[in-house]
Amino acid sequence: MADHTTETRQLALVTGGSGGIGASVATRLAADGFTVALQYRSGRDAAEAVAAGIAQAGGRAFAVQGDVAEEADIVRLFDAAEAVAPISVVVNCAGIMDLAPIGRDALDSFDRTIAANLRGTYLAMCGAARHMAEGGRFIAVSSSVVAKNFPGYGAYIASKLGVEGLVRVFANELRGRNITVNAVAPGPVATELFLNGKTDEDIARLAAVPPLERLGTPEDIAGAVSFLAGPDGAWINGQILRANGGFA
Repeated sequence: MADHTTETRQLALVTGGSGGIGASVATRLAADGFTVALQYRSGRDAAEAVAAGIAQAGGRAFAVQGDVAEEADIVRLFDAAEAVAPISVVVNCAGIMDLAPIGRDALDSFDRTIAANLRGTYLAMCGAARHMAEGGRFIAVSSSVVAKNFPGYGAYIASKLGVEGLVRVFANELRGRNITVNAVAPGPVATELFLNGKTDEDIARLAAVPPLERLGTPEDIAGAVSFLAGPDGAWINGQILRANGGFA
């Protein structure tokens, strides 16, 4: 585990930090000068590897296990982060993409998706409302696929549209605390979550949709998060930043 000492660094809590977009966000925020608390659900080795990579590059990070859909785990996560330093930034990257057509035989898939993506975001907001320092930044992750209505994406799109609604309400509820609340909504990004279960033809078709004619990278999304978390994002609030190369 990386060094927990923080000196005067601010702390960013990143859920889903063991891989994909979350790992890139954690790495970028560490490079921006934040101490990073990495939440992971089951990928301990991967999360520790991300923290070790950050430490090797001169940053500071540590991993905390928990399930974002479980209230007790979120309470423990925020307590562990705040014990190191005041929480300045929360980035809720944790989520799943469990695709299935709408039907009674897909109710378990629906429940898992809503729990991880929507309930998880709600609980992260609960933790942020209680623990985040004055002037903080809360950044959720939605998806630009909400505009596409692809078959099989019903539960996923429902969960992400719910996230976008929560972002707008939460921004208003934090009035007076100088805390911004926004979401980044990636288009197709070349992560394990996105690539899993897709054929080469599926991937090529989706990569050709944006005018920039490529899939996004986790680093593309981390750059957008860095902007919202940094000084230049101070006047952006209650917004959904569609970082998608023109995918919409």
